[in-house]
Amino acid sequence: MPFEDRLGEAMRHTGGSFELGDRRDLVESSLIRGRRRLARRRTAAVTGSVLALATMGLGGAYAAGLVGGEGGGSSVAAPPKPTRQADGSMSGEQMVSLFKSLLPPGGAVTEEQGHGPGDPGTSGKPSASSAASVSGVFDDGNGPGLVALGVSRVDPAAEAGGQQVTCPAKALVDYDSCQTEQRPDGSRYMLLQGYENPNRGDSTKAWRAVLLTPKGTLIDASEWNAPTEKGSPASRETPPLTAGQLKALVVSPQWLSVADTLRAPEKADRPVGSGPSAEAVQKQLIALLPAGKGLKAGEKGGQDGYAFVVVDDGKGKSLVQINVQSGMSDVSPEGTVSTLADGTVIGLAKKPGEKGGAGVVSWIADTVRPDGFRVVVSAVNSENQHKAATRAEPALTLDELRAIALDQHWLTLK
Repeated sequence: MPFEDRLGEAMRHTGGSFELGDRRDLVESSLIRGRRRLARRRTAAVTGSVLALATMGLGGAYAAGLVGGEGGGSSVAAPPKPTRQADGSMSGEQMVSLFKSLLPPGGAVTEEQGHGPGDPGTSGKPSASSAASVSGVFDDGNGPGLVALGVSRVDPAAEAGGQQVTCPAKALVDYDSCQTEQRPDGSRYMLLQGYENPNRGDSTKAWRAVLLTPKGTLIDASEWNAPTEKGSPASRETPPLTAGQLKALVVSPQWLSVADTLRAPEKADRPVGSGPSAEAVQKQLIALLPAGKGLKAGEKGGQDGYAFVVVDDGKGKSLVQINVQSGMSDVSPEGTVSTLADGTVIGLAKKPGEKGGAGVVSWIADTVRPDGFRVVVSAVNSENQHKAATRAEPALTLDELRAIALDQHWLTLK
C-alpha cells in the first residue's frame, strides 16, 4: 500500500477514536462485535483520537508502520533549507527538512521518514495526495521519543473535522488532561495528554496536538516517551517535546503552505448505514431509563447510531451504552439466546470488562429483528471501563437492558 494510503488509513483509525471519545473502541469490543464494516466517506483525519486512536492511540496511530525505516541519525541544528517543486509542493525529503527545522535545537533526529505532495506518483509526476506526513525519533539527551506529524485537508463544516479538536469523553477515554482553545485567526487547537494503552497498564505516554483552521487545514501531531508507538519500553518520563514545544510545532504557519498543495477533500456526506443521529439515540436512551430507581444522568454523548450516558442511583456511577443499527441480519447475538414470536433474536450476556478496570463487569442485551434492525445495550459497574469498578453490579439489570433494547420507540429511528 502506498505511503500516503497507509497514512490516511491510520489517521482514519486515529480520528475514529476521537469521535466523541472512542466509539471505534466500542465498535471493536464485544458490545457490538459482528458489526459489518461499512464503507464510509471520512475526512483524512478520521481520528484522531482519535485518534484511536485505535482503541486509544491518542491521535498518533498514524505513525504506526510509517517510522523506523532507513533514516539515519542527524542533528536538528542548522538543517538544510527546504526547497519546493516547480508547482510549489514539497517532497518527503523536504518535509523531513522542514520538520527538523521546527524541532527544538540541540537534539538529534533518527529514523526520519516523510511523504509530501511533491513525491512522484505512479506516473512519475507529483501525485495528487490527500495527506502529507513526517516522523522521526527525537532525542534531546534525556532519551529518545517518537514524534510524528500529519497534514491534511478536511471539510471544515463537517462534524468529523470538529471532533478532532474536541476533548473526548472521560467516560470512554482515560487521559491526564485535555485543553482546547480558539485562536485569534479562528483556528481551533487541542492538546491531549494521555497514554498509548491505558487499559493495559502501559507506561507509554502519548501526547497529541491538533490544529484545525477555518479553511479546513488539519495539522495533527503526536509524540511518545518511547522510540516507537508500541512495543518499546518507555525511554524517558515524558515525551520529548514540552506542551509548549508541541504546540509551536503544530501551529507553525509553514504547514499551511503544505496543505495548499494537497488534494481538496470531498464534501462530507453522512455515511450510509451509520444509524440515526446521536441526539435522537441519546434522547431516547435517557427517556427509557427505568423510573423509580433514582437514576441521575451525568456525562453523556454519542454519534450517529451510538450514545452513552453515565448514571448514578446513589450507589456508584455506571456507564450505559447503546448502538442502533440497520442491515445487521448476519449478526448472531451472544450469551443466552432466545427468539420472540415475531422473529426477533435476543442475546443476554454477563461478561468481564474489556478495558482493564479492576472488578469491572459488563451486562449486555443484544436484539436483532428479522429485518436486520439491531439495538444492543450494555451497562458496566464503572463510570469508565479503564478504571476500577465503582459498584458491585451495573446500575441496570439484564431485564431492564432487555426492555430498553426491545422498546418499540427505536423502530421510529430506522
